[in-house]
Amino acid sequence: MNHELLSFDQPIPLSQVSTLVSVLPCRVAAGFPSPADDHAVQRVDLMAQLIKHPQATFLLRVRGESMKDAGIFDNDVVLVDRAITARSGHIVIAMVDGEFVCKTLWQRCGRMKLKAANVTFPDINPADGQTVEIWGVVVASIKQFKA
Repeated sequence: MNHELLSFDQPIPLSQVSTLVSVLPCRVAAGFPSPADDHAVQRVDLMAQLIKHPQATFLLRVRGESMKDAGIFDNDVVLVDRAITARSGHIVIAMVDGEFVCKTLWQRCGRMKLKAANVTFPDINPADGQTVEIWGVVVASIKQFKA
């Protein structure tokens, strides 16, 4: 199968990840920061900011470029909420013949397909007898830059 695969054999439950980070309560300018901003650090819980259903939210690392036009690139980590009912237009994690894929769900008139967000990748049009399960809805993508 030539689809974008996710790198973990098993999704990582969010409950196993620390979610507290330090945040400055200001906007980031493209110039120089104010020296006063150094004294205004507060702690923000990412769970409260990004996640509606902590017990049903998982982390998965994306492998491949099939979703690049949706802003999801190779090696990004996606937050996947299994408690959200997937609707047409949602970016989802699906199990296709036992393999995880990340695609945009398209549904019309009782038909479904999983659309790539890169014209060089084919959409997945489930064939008769093919097993497709919508596993969860992608609610955020995390990028890590080289430091």
